[in-house]
Amino acid sequence: MKKIGLILFLLLLIAPDFLQAQCAMCRAVLESGENTTTAEGVNNGIVYLMAIPYILVGGVFYFIYKKMK
Repeated sequence: MKKIGLILFLLLLIAPDFLQAQCAMCRAVLESGENTTTAEGVNNGIVYLMAIPYILVGGVFYFIYKKMK
């Protein structure tokens, strides 16, 4: 069980590097420009802002689970 949890944690940790998420408006504005580094920066920012709350909530539930066990 610990191996599965560790593997899942590591996959979630590296997932933002592989995911490409943007809202339609951000994508349209950034694709029309010539600066691709700005587009990559905004894209990574969106992914990190999305992932961090899930990681924090998962960590809280993990510690609560360990305390109750």
